[in-house]
Amino acid sequence: MADPTPVIDDLCAESDELDSLVAELSPEQWKLATPAPGWTVAHQIAHLAWTDHAALLAVTDQDAFSREVEKALAAPGDFVDNGAEEGAGKPPARLLAYWRAGREDLADALRTAPEGARFPWYGPPMSTASMATARLMETWAHGLDVADALGVTRTPADRLSHIARLGVRTRDYSFGVHGLTPPFEEFRVELAAPSGELWVYGPENATDRVTGPALDFCLLVTHRAHRTDLALRTEGADADRWLDIAQAFAGPPGSGRPPKGEAG
Repeated sequence: MADPTPVIDDLCAESDELDSLVAELSPEQWKLATPAPGWTVAHQIAHLAWTDHAALLAVTDQDAFSREVEKALAAPGDFVDNGAEEGAGKPPARLLAYWRAGREDLADALRTAPEGARFPWYGPPMSTASMATARLMETWAHGLDVADALGVTRTPADRLSHIARLGVRTRDYSFGVHGLTPPFEEFRVELAAPSGELWVYGPENATDRVTGPALDFCLLVTHRAHRTDLALRTEGADADRWLDIAQAFAGPPGSGRPPKGEAG
């Protein structure tokens, strides 16, 4: 069984990097609009804090988490936005402290979780490593939204490997959430890491293939960029279809980002 420590460490590093972006913001900067419609920088951090709290409940108090799922089912269209709105209304210093405490508690809970444990979630149940990976994916993606609002370009790191792997593993989920039957055959995915290393997934002789920068693949599966703005290439009709619908997150696919020329 894989040791979850590396991905938990990378989750903490990703959170710390985002923290460094927002720690010294002025009250006006917390109110800057991000690419997510209706969400400010404060909404983005509030959402991460809210989701970290939900993950902590899933790991440490599954009855309490079940009640959160019931709330989500009762208001599926508003549940996420309501959580972000509530947190965004806090004073920035209080919101920042709440996010910091929650993510530290979650990291501690993940590090001490029993070997082989599985936790409920809004999608399929998760292992410790999978939960940490999902939190890393969300922290990175929402961190990009914050960086966009602040006009900051973040340097990608090789901890994107966890997100890339999650994007590959959720291939069948991406087809299913669109009401499509997943292809039977595996795909070959070859991604150039920020360090220059090549990350490969799937059989070398696969008919359907995806190649390109790992950063672009992670942007695609988190819906932080439109496919037409990315340097990803495919071979095979099924792989081509996948890149139109790929998502590494649970829940409905949403509308995604428009091409850069159409943004506005």
